Amino acid sequence: MCFYLCFNFPSVALLSSGLVECYIHGFATRHGAWLQERQLWLMKGLFVCQGEDGSHHCSLPDPAAHGPGDIEVKGRDKKLAYTITDVPPWYLCILLGIQHFLTAMGGLVAVPLILSRELCLQHDLLTQSHLISTIFFVSGICTLLQVLFGVRLPIIQGGTFAFLTPTLAMLSLPKWKCPAWTQNATLVNASSPEFIEVWQTRMREVQGAIMVASCFQILVGFSGLIGFLIRFIGPLTIAPTISLVALPLFDSAGDDAGQHWGIAFMTIFFIVLFSQYLKDIPVPLPSYQRGKKCHFSPVYLFQIFPVLLGLSLSWLLCYVLTVTDVLPGDPTAYGYLARTDTRGDVLSRAPWFRIPYPGQWGVPTVSLAGIFGILAGVISSMLESMGDYYACARLSGAPPPPKHAVNRGIGVEGIGCLLAGAWGTGNGTTSYSENVGALGITKYTDMNSSRNIFIFGFSIFAGLTVPNWANKNSALLETGIIQLDQVIQVLLTTGMFVGGLLGFILDNTIPGTLEERGLLAWKQSHKGEAGNSQLISKVYDLPFGIGTKYCAVSWFRYLPACPKRLPVSKKMDELKAAGQESSDKASSERDSEIGADTRI
Repeated sequence: MCFYLCFNFPSVALLSSGLVECYIHGFATRHGAWLQERQLWLMKGLFVCQGEDGSHHCSLPDPAAHGPGDIEVKGRDKKLAYTITDVPPWYLCILLGIQHFLTAMGGLVAVPLILSRELCLQHDLLTQSHLISTIFFVSGICTLLQVLFGVRLPIIQGGTFAFLTPTLAMLSLPKWKCPAWTQNATLVNASSPEFIEVWQTRMREVQGAIMVASCFQILVGFSGLIGFLIRFIGPLTIAPTISLVALPLFDSAGDDAGQHWGIAFMTIFFIVLFSQYLKDIPVPLPSYQRGKKCHFSPVYLFQIFPVLLGLSLSWLLCYVLTVTDVLPGDPTAYGYLARTDTRGDVLSRAPWFRIPYPGQWGVPTVSLAGIFGILAGVISSMLESMGDYYACARLSGAPPPPKHAVNRGIGVEGIGCLLAGAWGTGNGTTSYSENVGALGITKYTDMNSSRNIFIFGFSIFAGLTVPNWANKNSALLETGIIQLDQVIQVLLTTGMFVGGLLGFILDNTIPGTLEERGLLAWKQSHKGEAGNSQLISKVYDLPFGIGTKYCAVSWFRYLPACPKRLPVSKKMDELKAAGQESSDKASSERDSEIGADTRI
C-alpha cells in the first residue's frame, strides 16, 4: 500500500496529457464501472490463485451469477495461494503492491482530471498534476488506516464518482461557474494571483463540504447507527442509488471522447477484447518456483490488466501518429488532443518531489448547499461499502465481517474523507466498490414482481429526468432565500439523491413481503459465522494487542466499534490453536502444490 504514498514525479504529470485525458476524461470514466470490472475485483485483494498446472491468475467469480454475499472462489483446479491470514514472501509483496498501484491508477487519476474543468483548471496542467499527486498520497494514507484499524480487509481506498456527481452539481451553481476568460488558454496566466484565487476559492468550498459531511459518516460508523439504518434500506434503495452514480455523467462523455472518435473507439475495442474475449487465454512468462527453478508459467495477463493494456496500446499508437505528424499540429484542428506532445511541457515544469499537506489551498469554507449535496454521496458510499466488505471477505477466504468490524470500516472511511478534505483532493475516499458492491445486488429481489420493477424503473427514470429538468429550469425553483435555493438546486440536480430517495420511500411504503423486497436474502447474506470465533478474532480484532494486551478495560466491549471480548486467557489459547492449525494447513497445501511428499 505504500506505493500510494507517492510524490509528484513528472511521470504523474504526464498522465494528464494527450490521449489519456481524451479517453479517461471521456467514455472510460463515465462508464468506468463495467470497463474496470476485472480491475476493481483485483483492488479488493489481488489474491493469487494457482491451478494444478502451476498457472497463476485471479479467480474472479461471475458477477451475473453471484451477489456480494455469495461470492466464493471455487473449483477443483483453483485455490487461493495466499489467504487473508497468510504472509507472502517480501518480494511477492512488493510486486503485488506495484500491481495494486497500477490497477488503481486509472480510477484515481480520472477524478481530478474530470474535476479540473469545473475548477477552472483545464488550462493549468501543473496544478492538475498537483491534484493527482495529492489524491494518490491521501489514498495511500487512508488505505493504511483501513487495513490496520478499519474493517481490516485488503480493500483499496480511493476517489469515488459518488462524491464527484454532487460536487459537479455544486460547482454548476451560478456563484461557482468559471469566468469566461478562464476558458481561453491565451488569457490564462496560471501564476497570476487572480487566477489562483479563482480556482482555490472553488476548491476550498469543496473541501469544507467534504469535511463537514465526513463527520456524519464518522458518527454513523463509530456509533453503530449503520446497523439501525440498514433495517430500512434494502436492495431496491441501493440499486438505483449506485446505478445513478455514473449514468448522469453520460452527457459529457460524447464531448470528451469526440475529440477523436477513432482513438476513443480503438481504446474501447482493446479493453473489451482483453477483458471479455481474451480473458481466459494465458501468456507464458518466465517465473521461479521451488522445485521447478526457472521455467515458463502461464499468466492470465489479459484478465488482470485489460484497462491498463488497452490504454497503453492506444497511447503507443498515438505516439507513433504524433512523431509521424499524422495527427494535426494545429490546436484548433479536429484530433489535435490525441497527440502525445500537447502537454509534454508539464514534465519539465513539475517538481521531482512534492509532499502535499493539509490546507495547501487555503482555509476551507462551508455552505449548506455543498454539505447537503456531498451528504448524498456519503450515504451512497456507505451503503455500497457494506456490500463491498462482505464480497471482499468471501473473495479472500475470510469469514463475513462482524458488526464491530463493519462499524469501524465505515467510521475509518469517514476519517479518510475528512483527511481528503483537509488535504484538498477535491474528492472523498471510499472502498472501490462500483462493481463489487453493486454486482448482482438485484439478485436478492424478485425482479419478476411488478412492484419491484416499478420501484427500480421509476427511481432510475426520475433520477435522470428530474436533474435534467432542474438544470434547465433553475429559475422556477427560486424561493428568494439564496441558501435554500442553492440546497434545492444541488439536491435536485444530483441524480443518485433523487433516485435513492424515491427508491427508499417507495420500497418502504408500497406493500410487499420481506422476501419479495429481498430483505430476507439480503440480511441472510450479511450474517457472520458465529461458530468460527477464532478466525473472526484473528482477522477482525484490533491490531497491536489493542483490547487484549493493552486498553483491556471492562467497558471496552460495549463500544460499537470494538469486539465482544472473551476472557483474555481463553481467547489467547483459542487464537494460538487457530494460528497453529492454519499454519499447518497452509504448509500442507503448499507442499502438495510442488509435489512434496509430507508423509512421515
